[in-house]
Amino acid sequence: MEESLAPGASVVEVARRHDVHRNLVTAWRRQARTGVLAFEPGPMQRQADEVRFAAVSIAPERQPLTAPSGTCGAIEIEFAAGARMRITGAVDAATLSAVVAALTDGRPR
Repeated sequence: MEESLAPGASVVEVARRHDVHRNLVTAWRRQARTGVLAFEPGPMQRQADEVRFAAVSIAPERQPLTAPSGTCGAIEIEFAAGARMRITGAVDAATLSAVVAALTDGRPR
């Protein structure tokens, strides 16, 4: 919010930088102007029924965990229709997803 209220700030650029839709930033600015959202840069006393923004940051995506090479794991899945799938060793996630979709006729589970 504070960044979007700076002189010369672009709502579109602020929204893009924080990966939120510009309509949200515009709505939050309107709510702050009308008193629906309490906003004031710096520390402020909080009322019991007051809505406030919290400082947050988005953590970078973590890489999926993989088994060390040379290890042999196994996955066995039994589907409600009776089909059974057993996979041993290293498996590509995209390939596994395709096989599961095929065995469930593409129905989301």
